[in-house]
Parts: sequence; C-alpha cells; structure tokens
Amino acid sequence: MERLEGVEGLEGVGSGFAATRDGIDTMLRDRGLRRTSPELTAESLLRGAHASAVLAGSSSTIDEVRAGKADALAQAALRVSVELLGLVPVFARTPLQALARVHALAAAGSVPDDEVGRPRDADSAFRLREVAGLLDSGRPALVTAALVHAELLTTAPFGSADGLVARAAERLVLVSSGLDAKSLVVPEAGHLALRRAYESNLRGFAHGGRAGIRAWLVYCTEAYAAGAEASPLRDR
Repeated sequence: MERLEGVEGLEGVGSGFAATRDGIDTMLRDRGLRRTSPELTAESLLRGAHASAVLAGSSSTIDEVRAGKADALAQAALRVSVELLGLVPVFARTPLQALARVHALAAAGSVPDDEVGRPRDADSAFRLREVAGLLDSGRPALVTAALVHAELLTTAPFGSADGLVARAAERLVLVSSGLDAKSLVVPEAGHLALRRAYESNLRGFAHGGRAGIRAWLVYCTEAYAAGAEASPLRDR
C-alpha cells in the first residue's frame, strides 16, 4: 500500500512504539509470573467488547454486559469476542476469511443475510486485500495492528459494523503475532479512554496525508499503553 510505505520510520513513531512494547512486555512478564488463567483472558475480552460497543454507539454499561442485559450493539461485540481467539489460526492463514467471519458475527441480524461477511463492492474487496497485505509487511506488531485498525475503520469495506470489525482485527494482530498471545491487553479500552483523540486521529488518518498517518500512529502508542493499564492483570 503505497501511502503507508515507510510510515514506521516517521518521527516519533518507532521510539514511541518501542517504549509501549517494552511497557506491555514488562507487564505481561512481571504480572504474568503468577499463573494466568482462561478467566483473565475472558475478562479482557469482555472489557474489550464493552469498550468497542460503546465506541460504536452502545449505551450499555459493563455491568449490563456482564448481566446479559446489553443492547444490540454490545451483544454484537460480545458475539465477536466469544469467537475471536478461535479465529486466530484462520487469521494467520487466510485473514480475509477471518475478517468475513468477524463481520458475520458483528452484523448478524442487522443487515440482510446476503450482505453478511461480504465487502460492499469491488473497490471494498480490493481494499480488504490491501489490508491483508499489511500483515506480511514485516512491520512491528503494534504498528501493524494500528494500521489494520485504521484502514478497516476509515475505508468501511463492509458498510456495516466496520468499527467492531476493525477493533477485533487489531486484537487479532496482537494475539497472532505472539505479542499478547493470551489476549490480556485491552486495546479497545485504551481507545475508549482517549475517545476524543481516537476519533479525531482517525479522521486525520483518512484525510490528513502523511501528517495524519503519523499523528494516528503516535496516538496509538498512548492508546496501547492505556490498553495495558486496562488489563485484568492489573487487578491482581
């Protein structure tokens, strides 16, 4: 993808992500010395589903999500979270198939059946293939996750539930890369904590040229650090 060539070398991007990666590694190592459990992973996924749903417009609280009383958006995000880690092997082999499944989960019941899991037109299908190409770029995992997220959200290839898909794909990158194999960081909560910056930097990514892309990447260094702070490991 020509517009993204070399963006990992923009001023402040490499050093910012290196510092964030060090912080995440330290948290996972130090707090993960005590045995982690599937319950911690499930809690991280639940927190992420709630945050992603709120960013998409849900008004449900996390307590309502826990109690099974969430609105439709939060229920969609939960459907995604339940299957997400099972899609990691598929994402590693055939990422477009995994993204189609994520969209099917996120959009079920809200769009016609023949639109579920399908790009909205030929241009969108091309954009999805370009996103899949980002996974083989050799960039650091955090940079790749940030770019995949922004490309999916700003190009809206499915035309529905694209925010839920984009944030799920971000987490899939972090897990499949091995950076956060047990999915204990909550990047969605980081974005929610910085919501105004999240939304403004996404607009900059879409329309602000190289400066906008750089601003988005620098923002993501902060968001991922905040996502690490939101990990259930911090509760231990």
